[in-house]
Amino acid sequence: MAILSFDTEESVQPVRNTAEEACFLGVDVGGTKVSAGVVTDRGVILSTAKGPMVTEGSSADGLDAVKAIVDEVLSRNGSQPITGIGVSAPGPVDPRTGMVSNPVNLPCWRDYPLRSEMERIYHLPVHVDNDANAAGLAEALWGAGTGFDAVFYASIGTGIGTAIVLHQSIFHGTSGAAGEGGHMSIDFRGDVNCNCGKPGCIESMAAGPGIARRARVKVANNVKKGRALLNLVNGDVSALTSEAVGRGWRAGDPIANAIMQETADALAVWFGNIIDLLDPEVIVVGGGLSELISHFFPDIQSRLPRWSISLQAKDIPMKVARYGPDSGIAGGAALCLSASNLRGTQSKQQSA
Repeated sequence: MAILSFDTEESVQPVRNTAEEACFLGVDVGGTKVSAGVVTDRGVILSTAKGPMVTEGSSADGLDAVKAIVDEVLSRNGSQPITGIGVSAPGPVDPRTGMVSNPVNLPCWRDYPLRSEMERIYHLPVHVDNDANAAGLAEALWGAGTGFDAVFYASIGTGIGTAIVLHQSIFHGTSGAAGEGGHMSIDFRGDVNCNCGKPGCIESMAAGPGIARRARVKVANNVKKGRALLNLVNGDVSALTSEAVGRGWRAGDPIANAIMQETADALAVWFGNIIDLLDPEVIVVGGGLSELISHFFPDIQSRLPRWSISLQAKDIPMKVARYGPDSGIAGGAALCLSASNLRGTQSKQQSA
């Protein structure tokens, strides 16, 4: 059994909940860490805790890691009642059953009944969905997508996860697997295969590893021109990351600028296809690269008329997500509120 330690220095300090609000526990399970927090039904995060996730070993070891962080948050919550638990987890996840299928970065859980196990321990309603869906829902309810009925959310970081949120509800599709927009191919003749096996997925082109890969190729082919980028990583081409490209772009490096422009071009093609398919009212971008990519929003929007038949394409607002690194916590809580609202609506319809 791994020894768990809690990171309390970066935790949100407890906030007094003065109003009579419902509160939920949002849990964010990742490949390296678990974080959890108490969130009000207005999307205010009252307190958080985080610690390491145990990915190797038994499924029980993984659950124990989650339980340790949840218990830490609950121990600091005082008398504030918690009405539900929402878990944001890496996919694939079946939101109807709460089963975690076989996430690449969580080998401890294969066809694991996470929802039922959490309900057994805490005796509260538990809702489970993939991390992008949960984060997109939080943005639609409380964040950058507030006030819009049709929200397309994209988390751009190590990968690209997306969510379709219509009338404050996640669109799951027939099998629960809808919204995998990061694996939409925009270059089917491309020579780079995505981790999913398909060529030319937007994830393979515009997520962090794709940006880093292009940087390494360009610098290796022109060391003299790439000297500034190399200096950021002590001359080690293999150490170039998307973060280094971002720093190079801010410093005016021409290779970094070319790479980011290529990224913006690819995103313009992709967003144009998304607009033609979904006709969203707003596009919300989260994830670790959201701040960097936000500088290219005007450029992307100016190119949309070329890649979309919608006459309103360039007028669709693009916004940076509100919750940032707390998106999984807020997303987990949002799953609870969405489920509560759905049950309330169904009850009213049945009694009418």
